[in-house]
Amino acid sequence: MLRARTIPLFAFYTGLVAVSTLIFTVYVPATRGYFNIGESAVYIVALLAGPYAGAFAGGVGSMIADLILGYFFFAPATLVIKGVEGGVLGLLASRRPQLTPRYWRLLSLLVGVVLSSSVYLLGTAYYVGTSEISFGLPGFGTSFTVNMTHALWALVGLVAGAIVVLISFITRPEVGWLVLSAAASGFLMVLGYYLYEEFVLGYVALAEVPFNVGQVLVGIIIAIPAYNSLRALQRTK
Repeated sequence: MLRARTIPLFAFYTGLVAVSTLIFTVYVPATRGYFNIGESAVYIVALLAGPYAGAFAGGVGSMIADLILGYFFFAPATLVIKGVEGGVLGLLASRRPQLTPRYWRLLSLLVGVVLSSSVYLLGTAYYVGTSEISFGLPGFGTSFTVNMTHALWALVGLVAGAIVVLISFITRPEVGWLVLSAAASGFLMVLGYYLYEEFVLGYVALAEVPFNVGQVLVGIIIAIPAYNSLRALQRTK
């Protein structure tokens, strides 16, 4: 049962997920879905507030965004899939194994290399060329085109990997475990939407898998540094 003081927090977290999902979208014609950065908010909430807040805000906040954008056919699945994603991440992050700082940093180094390579390979395989991007809330935003090149994805990949490694060596040795936990929960999200699109909506579901994987990677890139900064602020209070 929720305590009275936690209800406003859950409402705030839910709104954060909804707005983060709405504020930046890329339409995916193959499945009539959309790419967004809402994953980052789901991850931040789950890491900061735990599995219950991650599950509630992830599911309800993402579903609200679907309804506002007119993707009614995705809303029921989103409630369940994003809820599971946030809950699993919060659970995994709170149950990390006991390792020495040396082994944590080694793990984080390996994770950083894999993350960097994944961003580059996925970006150059599916996101090279001109894309139309919408930024801002519905009715108040703007759209523009951007040219995504191989060099840009190489830079993004290097920065993503470097951020993980730097955080591990400077402030949070176990950051590699957080990235792995986010990747595991993200895999459940990708699998959930694949099954829903393939067996319920009847789409060619494989077409959206790379885009959903991209959401996971972008979510990790945004959420991990943001979470690290927010935790640092909490410790200074």
